[in-house]
Amino acid sequence: MELGSICTTNNCFTRSITSSSSSSSSLQVRNLGFLSFFVGNWQQLKSGTAQIGIRCRSCCRMESSTRLPGFLSSMGCDYVRRKGNNSSSSSSRNCLADEESVCNSSSELDTLELIRRGDLGEHPDEEALAEVAKLGLSPQLMKTAAEIRDRRVGGSNVITFSPKVFIPLTRVCRDFCGYCTFALSPKPGQPIFMSIAEVLEVAWRGVDAGCTEALFTLGDKPELLYPQAKQELAALGHQSTISYVTEVAKIVLEKTGLLPHINAGVMSREDVALLRGVSASQGLMLESISDKLLEPGGAHYRCPDKLPVVRLATIAAAGEECVPFTSGLLIGIGETREERLKGLLLLRSLQQQYGHIQELIIQNFRAKNGTPMAEAPEPSLEELQWTIAMARLVFGASMSIQAPPNLTPSLSGQAEGAEWKALIDAGINDWGGISPVTKDWVNPEAPWPHVALLAAATAEAGKLLVPRLPVYPSYIHNSSTWLDPVVLKRVLASANSLGYARAERWSPGIPVDTGFAFAELITSSQTSCSKIDPELTQAVSASITEHIRQHSKTLAEVTRLFYAMGPDFRKVVTAADQLRSRVKGERVTYVVNRNINYTNVCGYRCQFCAFSKGKHSEDLRGKPYRLSLEEIASRAAEAWERGATEVCMQGGIHPEFTGDTYLEILRAVKNTVPDIHVHAFSPLEVFQGASTLGVSVQEFLVKLKNAGLGSLPGTAAEVLDDEVRSMLCPDKITTNEWLEIMETAHVVGLKTTSTIMFGHLDSPHHWARHLLLLRSLARKTGGFTEFVPLPFVHMQAPVYLKGRARKGPTRRECVLMHAVARLVLHPFITNIQASWVKMGPGGAQALLGAGCNDMGGSLMNESITRAAGAVHGEELAPEEMEKLIRSTGKSPHQRSTLYEDAPVQQVLRAFSAHPLAIRN
Repeated sequence: MELGSICTTNNCFTRSITSSSSSSSSLQVRNLGFLSFFVGNWQQLKSGTAQIGIRCRSCCRMESSTRLPGFLSSMGCDYVRRKGNNSSSSSSRNCLADEESVCNSSSELDTLELIRRGDLGEHPDEEALAEVAKLGLSPQLMKTAAEIRDRRVGGSNVITFSPKVFIPLTRVCRDFCGYCTFALSPKPGQPIFMSIAEVLEVAWRGVDAGCTEALFTLGDKPELLYPQAKQELAALGHQSTISYVTEVAKIVLEKTGLLPHINAGVMSREDVALLRGVSASQGLMLESISDKLLEPGGAHYRCPDKLPVVRLATIAAAGEECVPFTSGLLIGIGETREERLKGLLLLRSLQQQYGHIQELIIQNFRAKNGTPMAEAPEPSLEELQWTIAMARLVFGASMSIQAPPNLTPSLSGQAEGAEWKALIDAGINDWGGISPVTKDWVNPEAPWPHVALLAAATAEAGKLLVPRLPVYPSYIHNSSTWLDPVVLKRVLASANSLGYARAERWSPGIPVDTGFAFAELITSSQTSCSKIDPELTQAVSASITEHIRQHSKTLAEVTRLFYAMGPDFRKVVTAADQLRSRVKGERVTYVVNRNINYTNVCGYRCQFCAFSKGKHSEDLRGKPYRLSLEEIASRAAEAWERGATEVCMQGGIHPEFTGDTYLEILRAVKNTVPDIHVHAFSPLEVFQGASTLGVSVQEFLVKLKNAGLGSLPGTAAEVLDDEVRSMLCPDKITTNEWLEIMETAHVVGLKTTSTIMFGHLDSPHHWARHLLLLRSLARKTGGFTEFVPLPFVHMQAPVYLKGRARKGPTRRECVLMHAVARLVLHPFITNIQASWVKMGPGGAQALLGAGCNDMGGSLMNESITRAAGAVHGEELAPEEMEKLIRSTGKSPHQRSTLYEDAPVQQVLRAFSAHPLAIRN
């Protein structure tokens, strides 16, 4: 007999061993204790026919059998079950008896420990789960479930909810559930279905209240039982309830932007497919697999749509159609714990096959007056906790598990919200939908809790309450599989970069300046609402350590910073601003400059750009133009007279432009205003110029420098990730080409800025990769003067109008981009700039408290951002700039492009400048 890897401690586990002395039996090692194994197989061990290998708990090294006696005094975690023929030794039979009488509790706890450690994989098998289920509700079970829940990627400190309106499109149903007050019988003269006008009235109230979900809940196929329902549907132009809800959901989606989540009952695959085109998600509770509930007196008697096999078929059909789906259990209606576990396992099997179940609801039965089950006992809070914890063990960390907070059994004698904390402790990560507008029509006796109370209780459990959409982040991030393109457009408009609800109406470039809102976001940040994430604390600490020059930042570490919310957000912002103060003091710089965009004609097809005009952009605002050399020179001269020290010149990639064109533009300016600094030509223009002249990028840059070019803008970077670039600007230079052009510029002695244009179809890990690439190049060359985050302005951008992008970054994301950049790029890029054109003056002002030390340029003219829909103006005069800076308690300072002091003469001119000449 050879026994492979017999676990002898609580930290090791072996699934099976083989015995050479008994070919028809297999020994399985499972959680009885080493001594039981030893006694049960004493004869074989004693005779020397067994060799045993013991795996060290600390290093997993196989120990030799000669050390076996040293382990006899230690309590292990394994036992042996003998399967196969009945010729097992009497000592083995005694061991099995011991299992039942002596080692039961220890065995179950040991299995639970294996699940906690992940030794049984993310999804333990039925045998292991059934064993743990015998424990009942124990501290160990709760702790394990919560620990597994907290392994969720990017959301360990987050509990979500969906702001919704509840739309009971029809309350007539062909089923007669023993606990239900939602379903009603038709009454003559009263409509069975809500009208479209009634639905829209509710939906618009939800929009005004900040909701993002329209929950359609309806009775199951009333037209199959009630002639009145069939006749009413016909009058509405439909043959089925499914057809009508499809029409109504489409109207709600298109007119209001609310995202439909549809609970339409049992459906065919064709029904599911029909609803997929008008909904972000669908749902059907499994409720229970107990057949006895279908018998007379059972909760599901006279309910043809409650047959488990029928409901499972609908859930499977949703998987076939790639629909993000909600299911779950209704507990306390007559089922057993064993049946609950089997139901969870059946759902897990479907999830493993299709991957479509995005959330699992564990809902407790509430007895209602006027129903057959009015006197039935309700499940206790402990029963609810046990089921939640077991669901977490069954599904692992990735599944979203929710429990409706308005149905939670109360805890007498304890503080308000203690029962909600108990559910979080059991392993939930979601509260489900909560409506500030409509009641819970299924449980009208149980009002929704106020979100502020729920947030406070969530905070008591060390978590942050965050609004989400009816479709979960992982499904949004894989939208090509899971969402219809029409629905995706609306989803993206409501989502932030993490896939949660945007939860604000601000977007970069909107008319209303939200300076106060930004300042409030930065200074408050719900500092009492959750514990600081330890992983984030470590990431921030690493970013501000005294050894930062040697610190090698990882993609995961930087990405984690962009997930910061609540007090974690505040910690990142504070660390960034402290670093800014340490490096730059309280001085805030700006430059007086003028933008000259010499043409908007471009042959490239960048999906974010509303400025360029070409054969693919006839429907965008503005007409094609090309400034003459005389006009360019005139604008530069006017800028110098108004105190500018810099002209920033960029344009579209005009198909007629060559490298000589850029040289001519440069000479025209320098011949007219020799002392002005020319900051010009994006890396894409440099690439174009070099290509058209048939010279290398380095040769062309030397030509530009010799002609008077002072520095290059680091635009055309967008996001330095080719996955993003392939969708956003597929024909533009690649990430490596951009970096090579920047490095070459630095080598020939030209300083450059660096940028990121973010908040469209990108994600935090893309931002992190971008920052790390900039950091690496800056460390190598020292050639970047500043980093300028450019929030995506969506209003006229083609990628947004086509329904493939978000509405720009949120306030939180904008603040984090600047703060994280300060932490990550230090000490190689020490100037972080706020874009007042995109953020608004007040937004940029607020960023001075989040790590920024520069306000950019006064501009005089701005075309590119305004073409995308921003309306924050074309010029921020020095007086206004300095007023904004002083309002933050900091000292303004006018600089040059290369962060030297601006010439005194130009400073005086800037403060006495005449208005710009009016040009057609």
